[in-house]
Parts: sequence; C-alpha cells; structure tokens
Amino acid sequence: MNPLKVALLGCGTVGGAVLRLVAEQAADLTARVGRPVEIAGVAVRRPDRHPEVPAHLLTTDALGLVTRDDVDLVVEVIGGIEPARSLILAAIEAGKSVVSANKALLAEDGVALHAAAAKAGVDLYYEASVAGAIPLLRPLRESLAGDQIRRVVGIVNGTTNYILSRMAETGAGFSEALAEATELGYAEADPTADVDGFDAAAKGAILASLAFHSAVTAADVHREGIASVTATDVARAAEIGCTVKLLAICERVPGEEGESVAVRVHPAMIPTSHPLAAVGGAFNAVFVEAEAAGQLMFYGQGAGGEPTASAVLGDLVAVARNRVAGAAGAGPSAYADLPARPIAETPTRYHVSLDVADVPGVLATVATEFARHEVSIATVRQDGHGDAATLVIVTHSAPDAALSATIAALREVPAVRGVTSVLRVEGLS
Repeated sequence: MNPLKVALLGCGTVGGAVLRLVAEQAADLTARVGRPVEIAGVAVRRPDRHPEVPAHLLTTDALGLVTRDDVDLVVEVIGGIEPARSLILAAIEAGKSVVSANKALLAEDGVALHAAAAKAGVDLYYEASVAGAIPLLRPLRESLAGDQIRRVVGIVNGTTNYILSRMAETGAGFSEALAEATELGYAEADPTADVDGFDAAAKGAILASLAFHSAVTAADVHREGIASVTATDVARAAEIGCTVKLLAICERVPGEEGESVAVRVHPAMIPTSHPLAAVGGAFNAVFVEAEAAGQLMFYGQGAGGEPTASAVLGDLVAVARNRVAGAAGAGPSAYADLPARPIAETPTRYHVSLDVADVPGVLATVATEFARHEVSIATVRQDGHGDAATLVIVTHSAPDAALSATIAALREVPAVRGVTSVLRVEGLS
C-alpha cells in the first residue's frame, strides 16, 4: 500500500503534537484509513529551533511543500491570515485536501475557502478551530443535519473562563486573575485576542455558519471582552444566584421580514443552575438547542497541544479515508442565507449599577429615564448611603439600542455620579 503523504505547516505546540502522534499511532492510523499515513515534510520559519524534527523533513519553502506532486493532504496549524490563506488556496488548487485549526482565517474568509475546495473536489476540515478536542463542528454539520438548530451558546475561550472562574472563587480583580493565568500558562504574554473577545468572536462566526446554514463572518459578530468586569460585578452576580461567563451566543431569530441570525460575544450573568455555570478553569462547553434533538451539551478541553492535535488527527483520518475512497466528503451548506441581525435590535436583560447621590427623588428620576426609553425594570435596590449610595437595577428584556440610549441619558442626570457597571443577564432558557 502506497502511503498517503501529509505536508505539515507549522510545528509549534499543536504541530509538534500532531507530528508525534502520527508517528506513535502509525499502525492504528494505517488500520483506520486503509493506507499508511506519513509526514512528507514540515514547513517552519526557523528550522534550527526544531531539533526534535528529523532534518530531512524540515523546510522553509511552505509553498513548494504543499504543491509537491507526492503530497496528498495538508495540515495547517500556523494560524493567522497570511501566509495561511495563500498556502491553503495553493494546496486546494493543487488537488490536496486540507485540515486546518485556523479559526481567524475561517471566520474571515471561510466562504471563499469552501468555494475553492468544492471547485477542486477536495475536503476542507477544521474541527480543531473551535473548542479544541471537543467534537462539535462535525455534529453540527453532520449529526444534526436533519434537525433545525435554534440556538448555540458556549464558553469557547479557556483563558477568559479561567480568569472569571478565579475571580468568582477568590474574589480577586481582573488584573490579579489575569496575572495568575499568565503565570500558569493559560494566558499569552499578549492576551488581547482572548480577553478582548476576538478569539471567541471568530469561533462564534464558525459555529453560526454551520448551525444556521448561512455565511457568517467575524465582522457580523458583536464583540465585548472581560477587561471591564470587576470583582464587584462577580459578587453582585452571586447575590442574584448567577455567575459571570464570557459567552458566544448564536441565535436564529424570527422577525416581521423573516428570520435572521444574531451572533454576539460578551460577558454575561447566567444562573448558577445552568450547566454552563459549572464549567470552571480553562475548560470549554457548548450548549446546543435543536427542534427535535432538544438540548445538547458538549464539554471538554478547549485548548492545548494534545487536545487540539486530537481534533486535527480526527479530521486527518476523515479526509484520508475520503482520499482512499476517491471522493470528497460533504461540505457545509449556506442555503438558508440568513442575514445578520445587528446588536442594536437584539433584546437582552441587563444588570445596571449606578453611583448616585443619596437625595430624595433620585430613584424616581432614574426610573423615569428607563420608562422614557421603554426599558422595563424588573428589580431595583439601593446599597449604601450618602457618598457610597449605589442603585442596582435588573431590567426585563429590551433591545440593546434602547438600553444604550438609557445609559447615555442617565450619564447626564445630575443625581447620577456614574454608571459603574452594565452587564447582560442571560436566562439561557
């Protein structure tokens, strides 16, 4: 049996684990695929930094590697937009199936990449791009293909989940929890992609595209990070039976002019009774609601070399089997073509904290502003007195635009010294 030759682009944490697992599981991979699977070459920028890789496999010519005649499959784990996009397109045009873990690229340019793969009759698989080792994308694309998915809600970034979990457990502030996450290796030296929500937004776009059969890009996702979440926010969430999580929320939303897709990433208070509230540390979990299947939850390691490499190898086996069979697998569909719903029109409940002057009539003044913008108040309480007076208000569901207008108006009220916190409240029912 002639082996299937694999070009590996990148040999960092994930790429190194892929390289090792392919060697360690060679016999099992041969049995599962029907032909041996071998690494044909490893493209890296600095070969001298990879003494663990056999020298004859290393190359700096990534384009030459992916277009070699003897290469059948390409695994891309270098990340980023370029040169990953050009290399993947070159591989596809050369007739190679591709396995990628590149969430940023797929969220930005997935439509073009899928079109190129379909035209060339090859596979483009990317299970590892969302939630690491958790089998999630293939169930959305295949197992639930006969159902209608209504909602996908997930904790899809381990760094932010670790930070918020530590804030809840220890009472620490954001900066202290981030420093701990960095020291333990859960956060990068530059944590911007994680703590500002860029990573989760890219994953939300991929999830929504598959779940709702529509082309959703990262630009369609409303994004907020966790840097403004305070220890006080976390404590107040606990007071109302909630905890704070950074959520990627993807919804199919009915409307007068037909359905649309709303995708948003932001911190939110969720009830401690919900399964997602119990997801701690750097773990990921995704909650799926479908018409016939009901509620499903996927949970596990969302990052790390070996967990992510496990997802890469799962895709590698799938595309290798298709290669042996002489056919490509079914790709995602975008037949529904649902438009993206702007965040301004998306209704949510809110938890608002106001620093106010402790004077007669302040509550009535604040309530008037909420009523004027048609935001209904569910509960209100005052904490402290004098210079330390705080109003804590929880609203009923209201469009984001209405709440934003209310907050802007409150900032102009003389008795309101400051809007100290605005957090969404998700019932997840």
